[in-house]
Amino acid sequence: MKEYTRILYRAVFLILMVSALYLTVCTQSALAVENAPGSLQFIDSTGSRITLDGTPQKVVSLVPGISEIIFKLGAGDALKGITYHTVRPWQASEKTLVGGFFQPDVRAVAMLEPDLIFYSSIHDNLVAQFRVPGCTLVNLKTGSVGQSLEIILTLGRIFNRESRAQELVENIRKDISLIRDKLSRAGVTKKRVIRLMGRDTIMTPGSDSFQNELIRLAGGIPPDFGPGDVVTVSEEEWFRFNPQIIYGCGKDTEAAEKFFSLPGWKDVEAVQNNHIYYFPCDLTCRAATQTGDFIKWLAASIYGKEFSTPQADPQANRVISIKPLDTDIPYIQRIDVKESLVHDFVNRSLVIAFNQPMQVMSTLEGPRSGIETVGNHYIPPQSWLLNHDQGLSAMRKEVLDILGLSADTASFLFTGADMNHLNVETETFKEIKVTVMATAGVASNAMRVSRDTGTWYEPGTINLIIMTNHRLTPRAMTRAIISATEGKTAALLDLDIRSSYQGQRFRATGTGTDNVMVVEGDGALLDNAGGHTKLGELIGRCVHRAVTGAIKKQNAITRGSNIFWRLKQRDITVYSMVSGKAICDCDRPMNELVAQVETLLLEKPYIGFMETAFSVSDEYEKGLIRDLTAFDAQCLAVVRMISGKPVDELRPIVTRKDVPHVLAQALNTLFNGVYHKGKTK
Repeated sequence: MKEYTRILYRAVFLILMVSALYLTVCTQSALAVENAPGSLQFIDSTGSRITLDGTPQKVVSLVPGISEIIFKLGAGDALKGITYHTVRPWQASEKTLVGGFFQPDVRAVAMLEPDLIFYSSIHDNLVAQFRVPGCTLVNLKTGSVGQSLEIILTLGRIFNRESRAQELVENIRKDISLIRDKLSRAGVTKKRVIRLMGRDTIMTPGSDSFQNELIRLAGGIPPDFGPGDVVTVSEEEWFRFNPQIIYGCGKDTEAAEKFFSLPGWKDVEAVQNNHIYYFPCDLTCRAATQTGDFIKWLAASIYGKEFSTPQADPQANRVISIKPLDTDIPYIQRIDVKESLVHDFVNRSLVIAFNQPMQVMSTLEGPRSGIETVGNHYIPPQSWLLNHDQGLSAMRKEVLDILGLSADTASFLFTGADMNHLNVETETFKEIKVTVMATAGVASNAMRVSRDTGTWYEPGTINLIIMTNHRLTPRAMTRAIISATEGKTAALLDLDIRSSYQGQRFRATGTGTDNVMVVEGDGALLDNAGGHTKLGELIGRCVHRAVTGAIKKQNAITRGSNIFWRLKQRDITVYSMVSGKAICDCDRPMNELVAQVETLLLEKPYIGFMETAFSVSDEYEKGLIRDLTAFDAQCLAVVRMISGKPVDELRPIVTRKDVPHVLAQALNTLFNGVYHKGKTK
C-alpha cells in the first residue's frame, strides 16, 4: 500500500506541479557542436546528434519548461502545440492543446504537422509514433541549474534568439550573484530548509535534485535523505533534521494539514515558529527562465529579517530607470513608470504628476487634499517578507523617499501585481472622457464577499486609478467607487475567476485587498457617477476592460482559458478524480482511462459539455437549480455518444467525495463513456 501511495503521489504531484524539467536527471547538457551555413548541429540529452536546417517554424513542445523558455525568447510564434500544463504567458491560450504532459494525444500532435517536437524521457513509449519524415525530435533534460542555463542557450541558437538567450542567462547569473553577496554582507547563520512534498506521507526531493541545489543557492542547508526524484521522510529523520524553514507549493498544504499537528512532526523549529511558506509550483518545480527570481524569493523568505538591514544591501536604494507614458489629460504634467532598487530588489512605481494640487478619494487613505502626485507601487515577492515587520506606513515613507516625494502631497496605492502588467483603458462619450489605470492579480487571494472569511490585511491586489477630463464633486468621487467596484466584479464573473478558498462552488467578487483611487480632476463640474449616468456607465465599462486586460497580463487568464485550467481553478484534475480502487471492474489500467478522458477534453463537444456542467454546478450550489433530471439525462446521452452503446446507468468510477455533485457527475460521465467504449463484454 505504501508503494502504491508513493507511485500515485508521484503522478498526481508531478501533474499538479508541472515539473516537466524535473522528472529526469541529465548527465549531459545540450551543447551546439557544429554550425554549417544555414544549419545547426548539437547533441541532445539522449546523446543523439541533432541537425536542424534553418529555424523551425512549426514546433510542438510537450515539456512545459521548454515552452516557457521559447515564449521568453520571443519565439512563441513558432510554437504551434503545447500541453495544458503550459498556462503562461497569456499567449499560451492561443496555442493548440495536444493533451497533458504525461499522456499527450498523438493524433493531436500529428494534425499540426510539426517540423520539431520537444519531448521528455517520459514520452519514450510515444517516440516511435512521432518519428515521421520532416520532423525532428529533441530531448532536453535538466538536473541542475547549470544545465538549465545551457538549455536556454541551446534554444536561443535553435530559434535564432541568441542575444535574448544570453540576456536571460546573464540575468539569472546576476540574481545568483546578488543573493550570494547579500548573504555574505548580512553575515547569516545558515538555516536548515526542506522542500515539503507528500499527501499521505512526508516526502522531499532527493539529495541530488536541482531543488536542493536551489536551497543551497538561496543560502539554506537542505537535508540529505538519499538520492532520487522523491524520497520518503521518516518521523525520526524529520525530527533529527529539525527544519527551520519549510516550503512547498500547491497541494503540499495537505501534508502540512495532516502531519503538522502530530507529535514529532510538529516538534520542529519551522512548525513551532510558523516558518512555512508556499510558492507557485512553476517556480519551485522547474529550473528554467524564472530560476533567479525564485532563488531571490526563497532567500528573502529564509532571511527576511537579515536582508531588511542596510548592511545587507550591496546596492543603494535609488531609481534606476524611468519610462514615460503618453497622456492627453490636460491637468496631468507627466506619467512615468519608475524602476527602483529597494533593498536590492527591483520595485516599480506608476507615478502621475499633476499641474496643480488636487483632491483624491482613496479607499486606502480616505479623502486627501493638496495632492500633487498619485501612484501605484509594485512590491515584488522578494520584498513581501522584508516589508511585513515594518508595516505600511514605514514602507510608504521608504518608497516615497526613494521617488523624491513627500507623504504630505503624494497619495499612493500598493500592490503585488507587477507594474509591467499595468493596463490602461479609455472610454469616451461626447465631451466626457474616462481613463482607468489598473493592476490586477487573482492567483492567490481572490474571494467571494459574503462567503469567504476575512482574517488579515495587506495592500491591494486589484488597484484602480480613475481620472476624467472633468472636475468631480466629492459626491461624484465617492459614487464613482461604487460604479468601479461593480465593473471590477463584473469582469471577475465574466472571466469565471474562482474564490481561492471555495473555488469549487463560488466565483470571486474581488481579491479582498482591492483599492480604488478617484482623482478630482479639472474642467466642467460633474456631480454624479451612478450607474444611470453616462459618467457612471463609462467608469463601469472602462474598469471592466482595464481589469480584464490586467488579469490577462498578470495571471494569463482570458475568456479563452482551456478547460483543464478551468478545472484546476476548481481544485480538480482528471487524475485526482479516480484511484486504483475505482469501482468499475476495469480490464484496463486506470491511467489509460484518465488519458482517454483527457483526450476527450480536447474535443469541442465534450469541452462544451464540461462548460455546461460548470454553469449548472454554480447555480445548483446557490440553490437556483433544484432539479437535475434534465442534466442527468444529458449525462447518459453523452455516455452513449462517447461509447456508441445503449448505456442506461452510470457506474461509480469517480471516487472524490469533496467535489460538488454536478462536477463529479460530469466527470463520471466522461469516465463511463471511455469505459463502456473499450469494454468488450
